[in-house]
Amino acid sequence: MRAALNPFNPGSGLRPPALVGRATEIEAFEVTIERTGRELPSRGLILSGLRGVGKTVLLNELRRRAEDANWFVVSLEARPDEAGASSARETLAREVTAQARQFTRSRLTDKVKAALSTVSAFNAKIGPGGIDLGVQIARGRADSGQIEVDLPELVQDLCAALSEEGRAFGLFIDELQDLDPDLLRALLVTQHQAGQRGWPFYLIGAGLPHLPGVLAEARSYAERLFDYRTIAQLPRAEATKALTDPVVQHDVTFEPSALQLLLDASAGYPYFLQEYGRAAWDVAPGPGITKEDAHDAVILGLQRLDAGFFRARWDRATRSERRMLIAMAADVEGPSSSSEVARRMEIRPSSLGPYRASLIGKGLVYAPEHGKVAYTVPGMSDYVHRHREDFDV
Repeated sequence: MRAALNPFNPGSGLRPPALVGRATEIEAFEVTIERTGRELPSRGLILSGLRGVGKTVLLNELRRRAEDANWFVVSLEARPDEAGASSARETLAREVTAQARQFTRSRLTDKVKAALSTVSAFNAKIGPGGIDLGVQIARGRADSGQIEVDLPELVQDLCAALSEEGRAFGLFIDELQDLDPDLLRALLVTQHQAGQRGWPFYLIGAGLPHLPGVLAEARSYAERLFDYRTIAQLPRAEATKALTDPVVQHDVTFEPSALQLLLDASAGYPYFLQEYGRAAWDVAPGPGITKEDAHDAVILGLQRLDAGFFRARWDRATRSERRMLIAMAADVEGPSSSSEVARRMEIRPSSLGPYRASLIGKGLVYAPEHGKVAYTVPGMSDYVHRHREDFDV
């Protein structure tokens, strides 16, 4: 079969040819869009789950639908390093200002002028500046330099202008757990005020499984601000569609036994389905994909996953941190007891803390509950066992 026609598309945040299994979340967001158009209250949406389950793909799909509904849409991706704090604020200010330019092409009502002045002040104080919106910068509005004060004022004035046009402000943030704490608290305060005062502002975020806990720790009322959705691997029927739907238009079919092999290997994880689907297309002469083709595809797909998906995460860990990842592998997918991991590493439990904190900061592990730790990457334990002899730790 021609490689150029391969419909499968593994990659970070790349939309699969068949976006299946996420209808419930998409429908929930469509309800938010409709309620906003009717001036009815709603809540933001938080998506959390392991790596490779398609959170970013889903977040991008929701953003696209918000844009189709003519929302004022701003997107950014948080970073865990120190530079990420200033970067996120500058990106937020720059993107808000860039989006606000659309107001200059419409009738400049008093509320629109006020919003543009506030945006200009916010950008001059927080962002890189340099974007002229054709109005004077507001004084005493979103210009204090204190993000928890300035952000609610910015959103309030923007929403006042947007409400005149029946529109909403949607802020889409990926890797939300990595957002700098001050900005995160400011966003939660703003979302809280928006709900109380009827501003059409919604934070739509995606992140790792411990994201709900991060939000609750930042503000205790965060658990009541959002519609929380756990994104997991696809059910069998939906995983089957993820493999079969993309090839139908090419008159390609899977033998039942071939499909079974690929479904078992992927365990329903969307990224793995794309990788194994791509490999099956690459190795099969066609027009059908046989059990033998699927067997070869699992080998090839796993090699590609090891070289990219898993290796990229493994390489981020230091030599000492890798010892912890190896110690966790004895519990397969976990979770692992922190004290037991320390015992396997032959260190005191109190000495495990720095390794644990660093790996959490790098997004490689998370704490599902007190005293427990687990991989954020499905299949990482198998990767460790496959390559244990190759590791220099």
